[in-house]
Amino acid sequence: MFDTKVAILVLEDLAQWQKLNVTAFLATGIAAAAPEAMGEVYDDALGRPHGRLLGQPILIFAATSPVLRRAFAQAMERGLNRAAYVRAMFETGHDAANRAAFRAEPAEAPDLVGLALRGPRRDVDKAIKGASLHP
Repeated sequence: MFDTKVAILVLEDLAQWQKLNVTAFLATGIAAAAPEAMGEVYDDALGRPHGRLLGQPILIFAATSPVLRRAFAQAMERGLNRAAYVRAMFETGHDAANRAAFRAEPAEAPDLVGLALRGPRRDVDKAIKGASLHP
């Protein structure tokens, strides 16, 4: 059992490729925000090193827009590590454009399509209330 929890919420009505894309981007955001959560390098049977992975499970949830907005507000209030993905980022082609798209969103009500959270288990559970594990 971990003291912390990692949850990724993805808007339930996105296309499949969008859900996968958002999830991948958000997982990297949590890994960058919490380097202490990263495990050790994986060595294969020949001793070749492979990338480190997050050292705890990541739970993926389907969420509606209201649930995403609520989780975002709770994450801000509770000071959780977070990474966010907004709808406008689907229209960009590189990191600088993604950051500009995110910056252009209303700070308290961005058009979220995905949100990743890491923090104390209890606080994350409260933030993701209303989301269901992704099928």
